[in-house]
Amino acid sequence: MAAAAGGRAANADIPVVIFAGGLGTRLREETERVPKPMVRIGDEPLLWHIMKLYGHYGFRRFVLCLGYRSEVVKQYFLTFREHVADLRIDLSGAQPPRIVGRARTEPWDVVCAETGLLTGTGGRLKRVREYVDADTFMCTYGDGIGAVDLQALLDHHRSHDRVATVTGVRPGGRYGEMEIDGDAVLEFNEKPASSRNCVSGGFFVFDRKVFDYLTDEDDLVLEREPMRKLARDNELSVYEHHDYWLGMDTYRDLTQLNDLWLAGEAPWRVWT
Repeated sequence: MAAAAGGRAANADIPVVIFAGGLGTRLREETERVPKPMVRIGDEPLLWHIMKLYGHYGFRRFVLCLGYRSEVVKQYFLTFREHVADLRIDLSGAQPPRIVGRARTEPWDVVCAETGLLTGTGGRLKRVREYVDADTFMCTYGDGIGAVDLQALLDHHRSHDRVATVTGVRPGGRYGEMEIDGDAVLEFNEKPASSRNCVSGGFFVFDRKVFDYLTDEDDLVLEREPMRKLARDNELSVYEHHDYWLGMDTYRDLTQLNDLWLAGEAPWRVWT
């Protein structure tokens, strides 16, 4: 594994775990056909947008925690190059289909891991442990996007010497709320009825010690006891993000993301 300055792993060698297996019932208009991360923003699924954001900062190793309609995600990556390429198809069967002209590529290594249909986020993370072969790794949800400076997030985590770092945002009261004191998280509560404090926007950084906080229950939810215990142990840091962020929970959210993308005004499009 290559190392960056100071002996730390280069971003290209750091795994990025993405939770992409939930049912997405609040966006049923779209998720009856595809898993939530595969709902399209413009011509590409939201999952692609998230991976492009990480790719911009040099991350290239992805571990996708699949569940509901996992075959849709696998098929997308199996035919990734053909997705927008010109194809020459010999209908006689004498030659296999061939890409003609220029085909798109990405320098990504993608593990599509089956983590169960109804498995909780903590259970999904536990099931991909074998693919997390670095001391530090990134982690996020497949349904949230923002103009998050992922290098600054990683640097923040490394400078605070805690097991976990969560990106804090302030969009309202729909998400896991955190009470913070400076750079430390004092309390972590899942989706309170009202929110006056910083809330969890996902985009985590974890040290491998986080696996010590995970039990073997399949329905383990990362955002409940594991995160609460990390906070109680003073092992959870917060990186505050003040730029654009949105969790795609409703059709209204989907419309907002598409309107921004199609207008060429998507704040998360930091790549060229």
